[in-house]
Amino acid sequence: MQTNRRQVLAPFASGIAFGSGLPAAASAQELKKVRVGKAIISSFPFSGLELGVKQGIWKSVGLDAEISTFAGDGRLQQALAAGSIDFGFGSGPGMGYASKGVPAHAVAAVANRPANMALVVAKGSGVTSLAGLKGKRVGVSTAGSLTDWLARNIAVSNKWKTTDIEIVPMGDMRARLAAMRSGELTSAVTSVQEAYQIQDNGQGTVLTTFGDVVPHFHTHVVFARDELIQKDAELVRRFLKGWFTIAAYMRDHRAEAVKAAAATMKLSEKVIDETYSIETGMMSYDGQFDPQALEVIRSSLKDLGILDVPPAISALYNGKFVPVRIN
Repeated sequence: MQTNRRQVLAPFASGIAFGSGLPAAASAQELKKVRVGKAIISSFPFSGLELGVKQGIWKSVGLDAEISTFAGDGRLQQALAAGSIDFGFGSGPGMGYASKGVPAHAVAAVANRPANMALVVAKGSGVTSLAGLKGKRVGVSTAGSLTDWLARNIAVSNKWKTTDIEIVPMGDMRARLAAMRSGELTSAVTSVQEAYQIQDNGQGTVLTTFGDVVPHFHTHVVFARDELIQKDAELVRRFLKGWFTIAAYMRDHRAEAVKAAAATMKLSEKVIDETYSIETGMMSYDGQFDPQALEVIRSSLKDLGILDVPPAISALYNGKFVPVRIN
């Protein structure tokens, strides 16, 4: 099966500059398959993985991306530990799992401060401010996830005891929304898009977003298995070149990015378009790590119960692959 002229030129027709692109003699048979996992479906940056397939960006760097979605950071880290995926897109706090024996490290930042995360309260809950959450149940994806940590910061920011809110891991947002409808949950932490969609549908109210609460943070990072880092660093570099080409495309092609994200996240294009500037404003375009953000994440690992003692920052990531230059 050969790559035809239209397939090779399609990315360039979309206005993308891919640098060297595919070798002149490359064919579909020569594409290197990489297995990529993402912790959640409800992430605008993560939707770029599928957009990269549609626009031929992964092919332009000689890769065939096989994408799978998991129900939270914990499941993503299990997949990395089992070797069932090569790269993973997860949260900053997920960087702590390397110190628990998961053979993978963060190799680039995907998005910084969590401006794209929100707290939504159930319709009829009677909660109109953060103070009203005291003693209530808040739904998150999985224990030790970004949503878990942000929920805990509600208590911290209000100087409450950590037991003053009950955090309930429930998997994806559909399960949490069902629990909000039944009264089992008062609120949930989720993406800003899902939160506004819930509000638009009359099922709840957006109470707050988390961007200003945590100004220095890595909301999302990309992980690579240690075996690849050590034995095939060139593949890691090629993968990151593909990803940051996608990130730049999402920033520079609003209509296409909105349409693709809406389809992948199963949300309305209206909601995605309304939050587009928030998302692209917090995304990283070279993967560089922020020392202050790494310190916040390091400290968060004890709070989340991922580790008993915060590790050295150097144990959280491998910085030799950034910054990534795509041109």
